[in-house]
Amino acid sequence: MIIDKQTVHKVADLARIAIKDNEVDTLTVEMNKILTFMEKLNELDTTGVKPLVYMNEEVNVWREDIAKQEISVADGLKNAAKHIESFFLVPKIIEK
Repeated sequence: MIIDKQTVHKVADLARIAIKDNEVDTLTVEMNKILTFMEKLNELDTTGVKPLVYMNEEVNVWREDIAKQEISVADGLKNAAKHIESFFLVPKIIEK
């Protein structure tokens, strides 16, 4: 596949990138270099190669999610500037 000026404009439009007319020639050459490299990679035999999904083979170690009371409500509100019963009072920042 060969990239022409029309294809460069179409790709730029799809990518929502504004390009100047003096950049089109440079982009045409660069995109053709990239496609030539990709065609070279397609020549490699990859029949026995597993697709790479993650960079390592580590598996997540999950733990049970157990809810527990680490701090009491009174201790949590001890350093609060303002509070009522078991709630923090904060200044209103969103107005209608």
